[in-house]
Amino acid sequence: MNKGELVDAIAKKAAEKGLSVNKKTADEVLSATLEVIIDTVASGEKVTLVGFGSFEARDRKAREGRNPKTGEKMEIPATKVPAFSAGKSFKEQVSPPSD
Repeated sequence: MNKGELVDAIAKKAAEKGLSVNKKTADEVLSATLEVIIDTVASGEKVTLVGFGSFEARDRKAREGRNPKTGEKMEIPATKVPAFSAGKSFKEQVSPPSD
């Protein structure tokens, strides 16, 4: 599913719930939500959506790698990377616990 399909699904789900949300409004709300999540994580804070999951920045240690063209060893510097951890109910919906 790409962003356009997600916007369509949001507008449809909102209509099912009796809300009047057109595709343009759904796109603007989704874009604003993503911007807030990105800005918050970039500033070093964590965003937690109960039941869905959390977004945060994690430190990645420096490590040794290889140049794929030459095979030469090189040092890859430490950096911060965005990370997502799925919440319990999200995990259970994707992979229901077996009885």
